[in-house]
Amino acid sequence: MSNYVIETKGLKKYYQGAVEVHAVDGVDLQIEDDEFTAIVGPSGSGKTTLLNLIGGLDRPTDGEILVNGQDISQLTENQLIDFRLKHIGFVFQSYNLIPVLTAKENTEFIMLMQKTPKAEREERVLALLEEVGLGDKLNSRPTQLSGGQQQRVAVARALASKPDFVLADEPTANLDSHTAANLLDLMAQLNKEEGVTFIFSTHDQRVIDRARRVITLEDGKIVSDIRQ
Repeated sequence: MSNYVIETKGLKKYYQGAVEVHAVDGVDLQIEDDEFTAIVGPSGSGKTTLLNLIGGLDRPTDGEILVNGQDISQLTENQLIDFRLKHIGFVFQSYNLIPVLTAKENTEFIMLMQKTPKAEREERVLALLEEVGLGDKLNSRPTQLSGGQQQRVAVARALASKPDFVLADEPTANLDSHTAANLLDLMAQLNKEEGVTFIFSTHDQRVIDRARRVITLEDGKIVSDIRQ
């Protein structure tokens, strides 16, 4: 059994076209519990592809992706859906909230899919939205919230399922400096006080400065791995 939350071995993702693109090209990576890690690199370096592979949103061309020792690349589509539901939280650049649902309903959506009992659901949603500073916005829909508030709902939703780790793909890209700093403060606090493991894909220097580990990709390969 692996001691890592995430471990990739010889991970590859190639796309066929006029020219074969090696988006991820033989990545060996280990992520431990409680990490606050940024994956960085120029556009086209493979950051988002690597995150999508780790999250089971995309399938590798070759190699293994172990989450708590289980190779998720061997799972069927239905097994992958179930696995993501139980083990992985996602925060996306575009928030991906459901427009017709309130902040409360968006946050509890995954718990509904998990068939979490109503009383437990209610308690956890209220606690999470309070924690992300939106205790007074329970009944607000995404259009009634600022970008920063929507992203905070997205963080609460990502944490609702009590995931093994959270994957955040460019989470600050659409936010102004002040809002981005507040969001990063929140995620750093959740990491420090609750041990939530965060893995970011980012261009944002503000995220890179906060990360305790920075992994640099170029042409689908890890060229640098620095703990800071």
